[in-house]
Amino acid sequence: MKFFIDTANLDQIREAQALGVLDGVTTNPSLMAKEGITGKNNILKHYVDICNIVDGDVSAEVIATDFEGMVKEGEELAELHEQIVVKIPLTKDGIKACKYFSDNGIKTNVTLVFSAGQALLAAKAGATYVSPFIGRLDDISTDGLNLIDEIRMIYDNYAFDTQILAASVRHTMHIVNCAKIGADVMTGPLSSILGLLKHPLTDSGLEQFLADYKKGN
Repeated sequence: MKFFIDTANLDQIREAQALGVLDGVTTNPSLMAKEGITGKNNILKHYVDICNIVDGDVSAEVIATDFEGMVKEGEELAELHEQIVVKIPLTKDGIKACKYFSDNGIKTNVTLVFSAGQALLAAKAGATYVSPFIGRLDDISTDGLNLIDEIRMIYDNYAFDTQILAASVRHTMHIVNCAKIGADVMTGPLSSILGLLKHPLTDSGLEQFLADYKKGN
């Protein structure tokens, strides 16, 4: 499973990259604003800065909601860097734009997916990634992991190439369970990735090793 980090914070991206397990980045206008990145030119530059840190795909989201606007913005984003993946919403015009980009060799990430039917449409339109938001489903007492399971079954049934990108990951067990189900990618905060390192027996075992070493010296 690929590990993406969901942020616009360059320091966190560098830390995840230095860990040696980072495969890409997802971000959006809200995450950009959180880091004080506003204005079109600053946002476009920030996407390039992110691409220069990581080796893998970087999802850059369109703001437009109409087909023509998505195409115009998406083509501009794709020209920024070869690692850019155009992130588009799962709407009627979004699916049309996804098909356009797919036909023209531009990678896409169809986002805000909350049902297996939506994921099926995205795959039919040739999406590179589809992003079901599992955390937001959990927030409304719906099993987000079950959606990953349903999409996995459908994609396997028909050998779709679209990768399942589990988004809105909140904690380490989301990551582990997505890996069990067979999600191709997960994207979440740095804390959820670092959380996988932690186990009390690792900490106590290391402490004992060090203590025993000191006794013999």
